[in-house]
This record gives sequence, C-alpha cells and structure tokens, in this order.
Amino acid sequence: MMPTHIQELPIVQLFTRLVTTDRVFVVLCLFSFPTLLGQKLPEVVSQSDFVLGSTYTINSTVLNENRTLNIYFPANYKEQPQKNYPVIYLLDGSKDEDFIHISGLVQFGTFSWINLLPESIVVGIGNTDRKRDFTYPSRNKLDQEEFPTSGKSESFIRFLTNEVIPFVKATFRTEEHSTIIGQSLGGLVATEILFKVPDTFDHYIIVSPSLWWDDEKLLQIEPKSPRSPKKIYVAVGKEGPVMERTANELYKKLRLERAEHTEVFFDFLQNKTHGDALHLAAYNAFEKFYGK
Repeated sequence: MMPTHIQELPIVQLFTRLVTTDRVFVVLCLFSFPTLLGQKLPEVVSQSDFVLGSTYTINSTVLNENRTLNIYFPANYKEQPQKNYPVIYLLDGSKDEDFIHISGLVQFGTFSWINLLPESIVVGIGNTDRKRDFTYPSRNKLDQEEFPTSGKSESFIRFLTNEVIPFVKATFRTEEHSTIIGQSLGGLVATEILFKVPDTFDHYIIVSPSLWWDDEKLLQIEPKSPRSPKKIYVAVGKEGPVMERTANELYKKLRLERAEHTEVFFDFLQNKTHGDALHLAAYNAFEKFYGK
C-alpha cells in the first residue's frame, strides 16, 4: 500500500517523487496513467449475485434450536427432473467453514472430462456449538474444563439420523447412497457414527479425527458390524505424535475388524497439517472410492 503522505500529493509532484524514490513503481504507474487520467471503463451491461446453492433453516426438536443446512445441487438438477442423486453430508458445513471449497471440489470432480465421482448433492450442516455436538461425554477432567458444553453427540447423531436425513430425502431427489465427511472433532463424531450406527452412511471420509478425546476411549470399543457394504477413508497430516498415532490405530482397527464387503483406505498427508488436510483428503478419498 502506498504511504499516505505520497497518496496526498498532486499528480505531477507524485510522479516526480516516485522517480527519485522507486523506479520500478514508476514503471507500474506509467501503465496505470490512462485510468488515472480518466480512461473510459467498460459499460456494465448487467449485474447479478453468484449463487452457489440454497440455504435452509430447519427447526430441530431433538436439539431444541434452529439449524442451517447449506445445499449444493448438481448443474443439471433442475433440467433433469427424473434423475436422483447421491448425497454427501458435510460436517462443519457453514458458509465460512468447509461448504464452499468441498462443493467446489464436488463440482470439479463431476465435470465430464474429470469424472472423479458421480454428480452429487452436498448438504453442509452448519454449526452452532460443534464442541457440544461432536463429542460424547469425557471422563477426562481437562476435556471437561476446556470444553464445558461438550458431551452431546448422542443428541446430534439423533438430529442427523431422525431429522436431517429424512428432511433431505423428502425434499430433494436423492438416491439411497450417501457419504459423510468429518474433520477434527467432526472426524471424532463420524467415527462414533461408524462404530455405533454404521449403516447410517455408505461412505465415510474421516480426516484428522480428534481421537485423543476422553483418553482415546472411542478406540477401545468394538464397532458394530454393518449390514451393507462400506468404504471408509481415514487420513491425517503432519499433526504430531498423538494425532498421527491414533489415526493409524483407527485404520488398523477398521482393517482388522472390518466386515465383509468393507474397504478401508488410509493416507498420511505428510505435507499437510491439521488446518489444511481436508481438501486434499476428500479428493483422494473420492479417487479411492470410485477407482480412478
């Protein structure tokens, strides 16, 4: 940004000052002079908002609050009213969280020349209190102190299975096939769903799961056997010994105890961290799930 004392100079003095202070900047200014001197800009023919999808606010009787669902539709959703679509349920699905970049990835992946995954509806579940919703009760005192509202994942899972999924199925043209994506605490609750009610989804994308929660007790329970085939993808970045070890233990546990027709995949994203692993992980998961 140009210093204020230079910005306030008349144009001739400004040019002279810049000649004596920064020749490179002078060259840039010369290219900008037509605009500075009143060059006519293109006429605006029209303007409209760029809409990525739709936002629905639903009232949850399970959680006793309103919740936001952000919905991305495939490009031909309206033009092909006879077609139904698989659904990707995205935790941390607010507009300022992961909804936009994951929807963009799904759009990119369904281009005909990419053909990474089938055209899909993305349902981003916006947060109100993710620490409350994505954690089961912890007996660890530090967990309780640092996450005072925690421990209500059972209610969130009922909200998801009894309210969100039925609403989506009743409102939009969906197939039975569905995927859940969860990262960090979202990965923790996605793992809990996989262990306790595995047939809720067909595909599970679990990234950087916070399995340290409650002294890693979730890893000690025996997962229920699903009735239908599953594909499960687990990934972790360069996130420290505990995160990396527990993600590996989850993968090994799933491999050891997997039911028939269940496929399990693992990625160690050594060039990614806890903050940026999700996008690449989701892309890799789609490649593994759909065999490209």
